[in-house]
Amino acid sequence: MSFSELGLSPELLRAIDEQGYSTPTPIQAKAIPLVLTGRDMLAAAQTGTGKTAAFMLPILERLKKFANASASPAMHPVRALVLSPTRELADQIGVNVKAYTKYLPLRATTIFGGVNMDPQTAELRRGVEILIATPGRLLDHIGQKTVQLNRVEVLVLDEGDRMLDMGFIQDIRKIMALLPRERQTLLFSATFASEIKKLAEDFMREPQVVEVARQNSTNEDVEQLVYAADGWQKRKLLSHLIRSRDMGQVIVFCKTKLSADQLARDLKRDGHAAEAIHGDKAQGARLETLAAFKEGSIKVLVATDVAARGLDIAELPYVVNFELPNAPEDYVHRIGRTGRAGASGVAISLMAQEESRQLDAINHLIRKQLEAQPVDGFWPSWLPRPAQPVHAAPASAALTGAPEGIKQPKSVRRGRGKLQREIPALLLPPRYKVVAPTR
Repeated sequence: MSFSELGLSPELLRAIDEQGYSTPTPIQAKAIPLVLTGRDMLAAAQTGTGKTAAFMLPILERLKKFANASASPAMHPVRALVLSPTRELADQIGVNVKAYTKYLPLRATTIFGGVNMDPQTAELRRGVEILIATPGRLLDHIGQKTVQLNRVEVLVLDEGDRMLDMGFIQDIRKIMALLPRERQTLLFSATFASEIKKLAEDFMREPQVVEVARQNSTNEDVEQLVYAADGWQKRKLLSHLIRSRDMGQVIVFCKTKLSADQLARDLKRDGHAAEAIHGDKAQGARLETLAAFKEGSIKVLVATDVAARGLDIAELPYVVNFELPNAPEDYVHRIGRTGRAGASGVAISLMAQEESRQLDAINHLIRKQLEAQPVDGFWPSWLPRPAQPVHAAPASAALTGAPEGIKQPKSVRRGRGKLQREIPALLLPPRYKVVAPTR
């Protein structure tokens, strides 16, 4: 199947051809025709399978009839709203939309927190048909009356489960109340818990469910490895793996901002080109770090889970879980950063003894049995070492325990049928001379 068979216009086909898209991915092949019908849709697909194009290409096809070159803001109302849980994901979607609309006079802009609102306000006042936003910043603009949502025809909740996990549910409800009742709603995510499906019933009308892979499954093109390690050895082991595997580009995930900063500093001291990215970093600094990572001047990107949704690095070869996530769903999203668009990848997890429950939860979710294995030179103290092989000794050596023809060391003596080893005098307790008291 080709994109031309999915009902897309020549302008869109030309744009995606320039992006190197040859054949649609499974989620694109199933979702694009369905979105074109105007039906609500609940779509589950593995991260990295092209979800953005799956919803944005048919949306642009539907909005093509409104394309115009007028300078009047009134001719460019918001007709498609895409909500994203993170700044990085919103920015990535915006980059894709810009590429897809290269030959269509449709306006798009992206708004998110952490940056000055004034440039965003100027863009909104010029008028845009496609708005990509994080919920909090969108509500800020709504409060300042710089954006109207009464003409929205399509709403997309991208990584919907993550938005609900991150506590955006009340913000989403406020935004929903401002949208027209007659609209198309699309919910895309790599994972769907039962609570998410139940909640979607409040937002959607008889949604069509599309699944191209078992829910909460991982990409078969990604090799998954788990290495057992003591917590204090993890950093040295990670540094060893980066060098021994010649990792030219790797994202390393930590659970907290503090641990991400500390690990990045330690890796720098080890001689690696590393930087941290997380929610406390200024948005400008985050975008600068991400750009440096994409171009290759930074080899190791140490990130928190805020970066697990939205980092789209072409052919990223490695992902490392320095700390296993508490929520097993986050494991799916983390390792989804590699093995994207049909490429292969390697996902490595470093597991300390106290993280065994997290590994059990991950195995239960993905329905696989990942086993923690040691690495030579970094054997964890809590993992028993394999027994040394016992070789049968010749009869002549049975009493001494030494192979025939090999002289027994002087430190070994035989007594009462058992082997006894002489203890060096320096290791014996001191002997004290008893001196008779003087009169």
